[in-house]
Amino acid sequence: MGRDDTLEVGEDGLLCPEVGAWTETKHSFASLYAELFSSGMKEKWSRRIYVELYAGAGYSRVRGTARVIAGSPLRALTLEHPFDEYVFCEENPENLKALKIRVERHAPNASVAYIEGDCNQKVKDILARIPAGSRTDTVLTLCFVDPYDIGIEFETLRMMSARFVDFLVLLAVFMDANQNYDRYIKTEGVRVERFLGSMSWRERWSIAQQNGTLFPQFLASEYSKSMESLRYLKTPLHTMHKVRSDDKTFLFITLRCSLGTNKHTNSGMKHENTVQIRRNSLGTDTCR
Repeated sequence: MGRDDTLEVGEDGLLCPEVGAWTETKHSFASLYAELFSSGMKEKWSRRIYVELYAGAGYSRVRGTARVIAGSPLRALTLEHPFDEYVFCEENPENLKALKIRVERHAPNASVAYIEGDCNQKVKDILARIPAGSRTDTVLTLCFVDPYDIGIEFETLRMMSARFVDFLVLLAVFMDANQNYDRYIKTEGVRVERFLGSMSWRERWSIAQQNGTLFPQFLASEYSKSMESLRYLKTPLHTMHKVRSDDKTFLFITLRCSLGTNKHTNSGMKHENTVQIRRNSLGTDTCR
């Protein structure tokens, strides 16, 4: 599938979860970035691995319509320059069952590993599917993290960062954290602690709140700082891409320097829906 193509799918009788219309924009962006990543790193690394921690069912239906769209796993499988291996983790067994059938239909020859369960609990199994690599067999992984809430734990990404992994993360800080603010702010709540990997976030939030910072923006900025602690490149809030017209979801790209002399670069490219990736605009500057 080229960068201007969309994988056309239709009703097949299998599970097909409903999603908002903005999901198409999200999938388009993720697919474009995956293509840039896969094609750009093709001659620089021995193997390229694609991982999804919330893989879904493969198809979804746009809410309020009869339109069925392909999910990010299938789009990643049908790129012009596919990844060498794929790892799909999904907690819902019915979603995973439908995904397996659809993957076999669209990419029967792909090397795909499936992991059923909560990615936070299955991270060791996920890592076992990512080759450790060596100087003569270099391995670079792109991991797409697309949760419905802030349930993705920082410890999961920390453990995965033991490999050479770049992350594309949907920060659902408006959809979840903002709506559940009263519950999360309580001292006995641990969800935000696990999301940020920090026990002291409330102290910083108290200061930020006095300065007029909104809770979702605070969480997004704190998340970026947490990733910096793992030696990922700095991604300021203003460089995070917004994938909803109401600005209620951030898409966070975080990169870090890779093995040897390999470097990440993103040339300016435009998508038909005006989604753009260009150096520095999304915190994707060359590693240094």
